[in-house]
Amino acid sequence: MTEYLAVDGGTIAYEVAGSGPLVVLAHGMGDSRAAYRAVIPQLVEAGYRVAAVDLRGCGESSVGWPAWSRTAIAGDLLAVIRHLGGPAVLVGHSVSGGAATIAAAQEPSLVTAVVELTPFTRKQSISLGDLRVKRVRRGMLRLVGTATFGSASLWASYLDVAYPGVKPADWTERLGRIDSLLREPGRMKALQGMGRSAPTDAGAQLGNVRCPVLVVMGTLDPDWADPHAEGSAIVDALPSGLGRLEMIEGAGHYPHDQFPDQVISLILGFLRSEAVRA
Repeated sequence: MTEYLAVDGGTIAYEVAGSGPLVVLAHGMGDSRAAYRAVIPQLVEAGYRVAAVDLRGCGESSVGWPAWSRTAIAGDLLAVIRHLGGPAVLVGHSVSGGAATIAAAQEPSLVTAVVELTPFTRKQSISLGDLRVKRVRRGMLRLVGTATFGSASLWASYLDVAYPGVKPADWTERLGRIDSLLREPGRMKALQGMGRSAPTDAGAQLGNVRCPVLVVMGTLDPDWADPHAEGSAIVDALPSGLGRLEMIEGAGHYPHDQFPDQVISLILGFLRSEAVRA
């Protein structure tokens, strides 16, 4: 059942399932909390209270926000955690990975651990060498086209690249739902705004994080020529010993949707580790 939280600038939609320690799930741009539909039941079964959030401008959250930065998103996520009586483990995908970093740095008492799924958490640059990698070139062209023209069909084409090989069983239904949402007034503007928001604010906070961090990257992510190098750079920028990188072979930019069982196994192992329990 959808619940709503009024925050400065609008209303955030979310749903809660299960009981136990709180885990908050935040999706990437152009999406909704449905991105975690295969993950939520397994976390609940493992004994967690799971709150899946629609980012500002996305899903069932309100539109017309004044800012789309990771810092702004982090504020929304912290508001949800406070409202639900945190602290919480914060799971963020893509743009929300950077937001989770900021939230953990700003409010260490509210965030006990962070999971970053294929996150944009550092300043990005694309070289000619990167564009020689076919999947990166294909993904970049579609992302630029989406940002420039506000095209839902180009975004769907990007998703096809971002899910290499393995597609969820409900792929057609998922694409239809995403397309429908993006055609609602204000939703594409949210995607474009997040896409134009640089992750430098998140990168500046990496050294201020005080909780354990798990970074999960897909080996075939079209957003980076070398996803392992990007994940390693995030871990290296964290205080020593806090970060850990895991790679999922064959995954693109949505490992939690392509390979939910593997992602859940990594997350649960991380949450049960001595570093997190401490």
